[in-house]
Amino acid sequence: MNKTELVNRVAQKTGMTKKASADALAAVLETIEEALKRGDKVQLVGFGTFEVRNRKARQGRNPQKPDEVMQIPASKAPVFKAGKGLKELVNKKKK
Repeated sequence: MNKTELVNRVAQKTGMTKKASADALAAVLETIEEALKRGDKVQLVGFGTFEVRNRKARQGRNPQKPDEVMQIPASKAPVFKAGKGLKELVNKKKK
């Protein structure tokens, strides 16, 4: 499902216009991005948690020149950890 399909589904389920649904989705995503940029964690109980994790600096190899060792700098990575409710829903067996 892409963003357009998600907006269409939200519009159908809520009775909102597609424009209003797109604006609401954009606002939610922007709010999550801003929180992560500040280093905050965003928890949606039953769905999951968005957070930023620090990656340590490490050595790697250039795939085009396997003998060449290169230094990969430390960085921050946004991650999503699914909540218990979402995991159970995804793993529910069909009868």
